[in-house]
Amino acid sequence: MAALDPLVCIVDFHHARGPEVDIWLGAEEGTDPATDNDWGLLPFMALSDGAHASIEDYSYFTLRRSATSTHPATSLFGISCTRQLDASQLINRPADVTRSTVQKAVVVISDRPQCFGAIKAQLGVVTAAWFAQKDFTDFEILQRFQESLPQLLKNQEGQADQDFGLSLRELIHEFKWQTLVLFKCALLQPKVLFFGSHCERLCMMQFALISLIPGLIRHLQDSADPKFNSCEENLVMPTSLKTSERASLLAYMGLPLQLFGKGSLFGPYTPLQQLDMLADQDTKSYIVGSTNSLLLQQRDRYSDILINLDEHTVNTTSSSLRQASILSTPDRRWIDFLTQTVHDTWDESNPSRPKDHGYAGSEEFIRMQFEEYLLAMLSSVKYKLYVEKNAHKENMISDVEGDPASEFSNDWVHAWMQTENFRIWNNFTDSHLFDIVDPKHPCSGGLSIEDVQRRLAQQVAEMHLNERLEKSREALGQQLAVGQQKVSSAYNRLWAEMEALREAQRKRAEEQRLQAEKEGRPFDQQGGKWKAQGPDLSNAQANIQAAKQSAGAYFSSWGSWASEKRKGWGNKTPVSSPPPGDLKRAHEFKREKERTVGDVKTPSNQVATDEEGKRESLLFDAERDKAEGKI
Repeated sequence: MAALDPLVCIVDFHHARGPEVDIWLGAEEGTDPATDNDWGLLPFMALSDGAHASIEDYSYFTLRRSATSTHPATSLFGISCTRQLDASQLINRPADVTRSTVQKAVVVISDRPQCFGAIKAQLGVVTAAWFAQKDFTDFEILQRFQESLPQLLKNQEGQADQDFGLSLRELIHEFKWQTLVLFKCALLQPKVLFFGSHCERLCMMQFALISLIPGLIRHLQDSADPKFNSCEENLVMPTSLKTSERASLLAYMGLPLQLFGKGSLFGPYTPLQQLDMLADQDTKSYIVGSTNSLLLQQRDRYSDILINLDEHTVNTTSSSLRQASILSTPDRRWIDFLTQTVHDTWDESNPSRPKDHGYAGSEEFIRMQFEEYLLAMLSSVKYKLYVEKNAHKENMISDVEGDPASEFSNDWVHAWMQTENFRIWNNFTDSHLFDIVDPKHPCSGGLSIEDVQRRLAQQVAEMHLNERLEKSREALGQQLAVGQQKVSSAYNRLWAEMEALREAQRKRAEEQRLQAEKEGRPFDQQGGKWKAQGPDLSNAQANIQAAKQSAGAYFSSWGSWASEKRKGWGNKTPVSSPPPGDLKRAHEFKREKERTVGDVKTPSNQVATDEEGKRESLLFDAERDKAEGKI
C-alpha cells in the first residue's frame, strides 16, 4: 500500500450482516486496508443498490486514503464488478449460504482513474472466469490478476484520457444542447446529483462530463474528501510556454480547472450511508450519483441540479443556477452545430464511433471542440478583467471590439467569478492570456435567421412530429374508415326500414281499396278515410296556362294605358280613356279567370283565392271608374 500499488478485494453479500469485505489481495500481510483507512462504506459502494437486478454491473467510487509516514492523505478510486450465481450450482457450498443466489463483487482500488478503461476490460473477464469455477474458495485466478495490475497500469501511462471507455457521443446524443448546460453548471460548482437505475451508465456519464475539462481526470487527488486541498497548496504559476506543445499551452492557460478542492466532493456512486457527508456544512459542492430512488424524494435538499438518466431530464432546483445556466445565442449556435454533427454521424449499432469512421463527430473531435470553447472563454474573461482594471487609462489600444465575455452569457460569467475554481485559476495564471488565445467566442455573432431555422428544425426533430403525425394519420384513417362503415350501415338499415314501412303501407292501402270496391264506396288512399268524390283536375293545368297568357296580354295593355295617364296627370291635361277594345278584353279576362280559378278550387286554397279575387275586382272597378270619368 505504501507504493500505492493496486489492491483487489472480494465483497460478499451476507444474508444477515449485509455487504462485507471477504478477503484482501495485494495488501501487506497482517494489515486490513479497510480498517487502516476507515473504509467502512466500501462494501456499500462496491455492491450498489439494485445490482441484483442484472447479471453483471459495475460501480465506480472514491475513497479517502489516510496519511502515512511516507505519503500524505489523498484520494483513491475503486471499480467493482458485481455478478451473482445460483447457490445450488456451488461445488463447495458454505453453511452460511442460505439464500437461493450468491452475490459477490470483485473490487480494484487504484490511484489512477484514467486507467479504468483497461482495468474494466480485464476485471470483467476475470470475474466471469472466477464465477464459472463455481467454487468461491479458490482465489488463484484473482491472485494472478492482482499481480498483473502494476504492469497493466504502467502500459497505460502514455495513453490519452479518451481511452477511459467513455462515450461523449452518447452524452451529446442524449442531452443535446443541455450537454453545454451541464458543462457550464459544473464549472459553477453547485450540488450536482445524477440518478439512474443502471450503475455503470450512471458513473460513466459523470466521468464523461468532467473529462470535457482537459486534464481533470488525472488531477482528482482532492476529490474524495471536502477537506483535501493539496492541489492548490502545490500549485505553481507557469512561467514558460511552448505553443507547439498542447500540454504546455493548457498548463499556461490554467487548465485543468480545479472543480474538486476544499469543500468539494466527487462520488460517481454514492450510497445512502454517505449522505451525512453530503449534508455536512463543510461540503459546499459535489458531483455524485445514486441508484436509490429515495434520494429523489429529497432532491431539493441534496441537489441544485438533478439529472435523471432514466427519464432523460435535467431539473434545476436552484433559481440562481437556472438563470446563470441560460445559454447565449453564440452558445446555442455552437452546441447546435456539435449536436447536428453527432446526429448526422450517429450509428445505432456502434454509438461510440461515427458511421463513416471519419473525424467529424468522433470522440476526439468533441473533445477538441470543448477545449477550443473553454480556452476562448478563459481568454475572454481575462480580457474582461484587464479592461476593467485599466478602464481609467484613456490611451488603451485594443483590437477587440466590445466585451467578448458577454457572448458566453453575462449571468454565467458573473456566477463563475464567484467560485473557488475561478479564484484559483485567476491567482495562478497570467493577466495577458488573451495575447495567447484570441478572446472571441468560437461562434460569435448575433441571432440570425439561420439560427432560428436551425432551432426550429431541431425542435421539430426532438418532438418527433413526423412520427407522431404519421401515427395520427393512421389512427385518423382508421377512425374515418370505421365511421364511414358505420354511417353506410346505418343508412342502409334506415333505407331498408323505410322500404319495409312503405311496402306495408302499400299492402294496407291495397287491402282497404279492395274492401271499398266490394262495398261500392270511393276510397282515399291518403289516410284510408272515406270521402266524397272530388272535382276532376285533369284539365286544370291547361286552363291555368291559358289564364296566364290572357293575364299577360291584359297587364301589358293596361300598363301602357296607365303610363299615358300618369303623363297626363303630370302635365295637368286630360288623358283619353283606354280603348273600348282593351276595356272589353279586360272584362272578359276577369270573367274567364273567375271561371277558371273556380274550376280548380280546393278546400285548402279556397280562402286565399277568394281574397285575391276581391282585390283584383276592386282594382279593376277602380280603374274602370277612372276611365269613365267617375273618379
